[in-house]
Amino acid sequence: MCLSIPSQVVALHPEREQVTVDTLGVTREVSTLLLGEPLAIGDYVLLHVGFVMSRVDEHEAAESLAYYRQMLAADDEAESGVAPC
Repeated sequence: MCLSIPSQVVALHPEREQVTVDTLGVTREVSTLLLGEPLAIGDYVLLHVGFVMSRVDEHEAAESLAYYRQMLAADDEAESGVAPC
């Protein structure tokens, strides 16, 4: 199973057909060769092995990021031995 976390485009590199994305505070450059449509700074995208696979709207990205943060918090609680309220 593959879980793709929405990433936000923070810089464009059209000469290399790449963009820089921010995924929960981690930035990296990824290829746009497989997308087939232009991106803009602020767009949210889904990635797979270094390629942008699709664009997602801001609302869908926000919902996905909220669920992911809940999973991270639950995992942190489980590791620390603190039971959720």
